[in-house]
Amino acid sequence: MRKRKGAGRPTISDVADKAGVSTITVSRALRDPSKVSDHLRRKINNAVRKLNYVPHSHASALASTRSNIVGVIVPSLTNNVFADTLRAIYDDFDQGLFQVQLGNSRYVADEEERLVRSFLGQGPSAMIVAGTDQTDATRELLENAECPVVQIMDIGDDPIDMMVGFSHYDGGRAAGHHLVQKGYKRIGFLGARMDPRSHRRLEGFKEAMRSGGRYDPDLIMTTTISSSVSLGAELIGQLRKRRPDLDAVFCNNDDMALGALFGCQKAGLSIPEDMGIVGFNDLEMMAAAYPSLTSIRTDRYAIGKRAVEMIRAVLDGEILDDKIVDLGFELQQRESTTRAR
Repeated sequence: MRKRKGAGRPTISDVADKAGVSTITVSRALRDPSKVSDHLRRKINNAVRKLNYVPHSHASALASTRSNIVGVIVPSLTNNVFADTLRAIYDDFDQGLFQVQLGNSRYVADEEERLVRSFLGQGPSAMIVAGTDQTDATRELLENAECPVVQIMDIGDDPIDMMVGFSHYDGGRAAGHHLVQKGYKRIGFLGARMDPRSHRRLEGFKEAMRSGGRYDPDLIMTTTISSSVSLGAELIGQLRKRRPDLDAVFCNNDDMALGALFGCQKAGLSIPEDMGIVGFNDLEMMAAAYPSLTSIRTDRYAIGKRAVEMIRAVLDGEILDDKIVDLGFELQQRESTTRAR
């Protein structure tokens, strides 16, 4: 794991060690000196001076050194996947000192960089950015940011600062394994938009197909067009026309899976006997569909909530032991893959 630039500056933990007290005591003294004894306050103040410690990101100093803004950048405001995560962030930050400022990068790297520059120019208290695939320029901006940064919705081994999400590769592999275990033979993939997270789902799916002896590149159909239910119906028709022997499909999101279901029903196919279908994210519509649709369930609300908790902890002076938090996923099996083998 690379060390974040600027990480060599004195921390609140250094002050605590120098003063011979806990980080909580230092945090309390900096936030409200009246809450500690005169003796402890003098020790802490001496340590602060000797170390030249500047509590720039401490919540008690925000009024004078930082704005109360928490910048949040996501790639889409219309994609339902981000709604729960944003709701969690607003739920936790709406009551108190901080103000959420939201940016939509629209899956455009240059726009994400522009938004990061704009937010950092306001001296934010923290930054939350979706994904782990920032450009070198954007990453450098965030590495040099004088505030906590949390990457969400994905995990990797090289966080800018902190990270909370799940493995899209493992999720795609789990979906593929499930279809193999259910006895499907010619298993396809439908993908739209194909951002980096979708590519990781596809790579995990390919690995499952290879290990199960089912890999066939001719059964993979992707497009850069934005996903939708109607697109899912269109693509399943195209893939079936190309490969009439197709008997199962993993879709890179739930919109596509629901469209695949409608397309198959229109063609007179029985689900799951003639076609197995698996989606990704497990939005509400998956359980409501008829037949109900199997999907990879991800806890988007928990991701947003944990990101806020990590930010609050850092601003309160805590040193986090785990800066990469994997919240995992769950394969939610429903009627669309429940068939007698």
